[in-house]
Amino acid sequence: MSAVRVRFAPSPTGYLHVGGARTALFNWLLARKCGGTFILRIEDTDVERSTRESVDAILQGMEWLGLDWDEGPFYQSDNFPLYKEHVRKLLDAGKAYKCYCTAEELDARRELAMKEGRKPKYDGTCRERGDAPEGAPYVVRFRAPQGGEVAFDDLIKGRIAFPAEELDDLIIQRTDGTPTYNFCVVIDDAVMRITTVIRGDDHVNNTPRQIQLYQALGYPVPQFAHVPMILGSDKARLSKRHGATSVIAYRDMGYLPEALMNYLVRLGWSHGDDEIFSREEMIEKFDIGNVGRSASVFNPEKLNWLNAHYIKTGDPERLADLLLPHLSSRGVSTLNGPRLVDVVTTLQERAQTLEEMADRALFYYSAPTSYDEAALAKFDKDHLTAVYTIVAGKLSTAGEASAAGYDQIFKDICTENGWKMPQVGQPVRIALSGGTQAPGIGEIVQALGRDESIRRILAAAAFLSGE
Repeated sequence: MSAVRVRFAPSPTGYLHVGGARTALFNWLLARKCGGTFILRIEDTDVERSTRESVDAILQGMEWLGLDWDEGPFYQSDNFPLYKEHVRKLLDAGKAYKCYCTAEELDARRELAMKEGRKPKYDGTCRERGDAPEGAPYVVRFRAPQGGEVAFDDLIKGRIAFPAEELDDLIIQRTDGTPTYNFCVVIDDAVMRITTVIRGDDHVNNTPRQIQLYQALGYPVPQFAHVPMILGSDKARLSKRHGATSVIAYRDMGYLPEALMNYLVRLGWSHGDDEIFSREEMIEKFDIGNVGRSASVFNPEKLNWLNAHYIKTGDPERLADLLLPHLSSRGVSTLNGPRLVDVVTTLQERAQTLEEMADRALFYYSAPTSYDEAALAKFDKDHLTAVYTIVAGKLSTAGEASAAGYDQIFKDICTENGWKMPQVGQPVRIALSGGTQAPGIGEIVQALGRDESIRRILAAAAFLSGE
């Protein structure tokens, strides 16, 4: 089992999207489950579209999710001499040939084939061509075996077979001398000794061509596992119109890496009815054979539920560190005010994302300048004044206390004055935060501190009196 070698091979033409992240995760899990090797390879042979920024975004996304690789990152662009060597090997063995057909000739033949109801594949004009027009540009084509079928046992989809006659002679080297995708992938996987290829099922049609190349070059054919695609709620392929698809965008929206990782592993894979998995549990229970054969639908509500769970059960110190950038982006400094970890403990029970938590934390670092007047209007002005006066007085003589201690003070105030808790709790919450959507008043007072809480309550009383 330790001989298992898998790879994640993204193209650096954009960010790391959730579909790619799930593919990387499945590869990573198989490697960790088997004690194998997880390799990161950057497929950057598309020189015009590949960028360093995209490479950095991919690496950043992988690191944020905690998908550590054992070898790499390797870059395909470093392997051009290796690809040319293999092209020459196939040419010398008669398993590849030079094709001098022009683009115009190929287009004309395709149109004719379509008119005649034939498949518009390459017709093999240069397959047995004896002459070599001097100075004419050419591509190199693989001489695909004729007859029979190419079949493989997919670890997810089961047995898949393609009639060989459906596979034309693949171009493996362009007229400018650069190798093509299907050829590079085979060479890289063979040289890196990849044993299992886990990738999206949009590559299924590439697999028979690649198997033929492995066989022609004398390399062992790896196992294949093609993961069904991810769909949006409208059952179309997941795209930007369905919301954020970038891993880093989810980080910036306040999702935790463990929540997104947990969500992605359940997007197509299952282990009974279990929903929540730690990294260790994912590794222990993962089985590529339990990945479903049908496409999965991305459900933002389910992701929010998982993220809320991980925030609720998370370490407040770590959450405070993660929350800090979200507050800084709002122009909030936490240098003056309650300890951020204390703020987090009051909010983590209710927040679905760190962005939501940051919005709810603002009042801790900036005293209200206005109040929810509709909420205040539910109470008689004399009642509000009495509540604020009594609460401020009680707090001033109580000393610092825990959240539970402050809650007891408010209960005592209710008992002494014949009030119910909402008659005290809501007015005080409005005074402390400006609104009604806030943690319990005992939690708020404990986090703000007694003196700041008293100042805010007296400020609310002054607002009522028009001062």
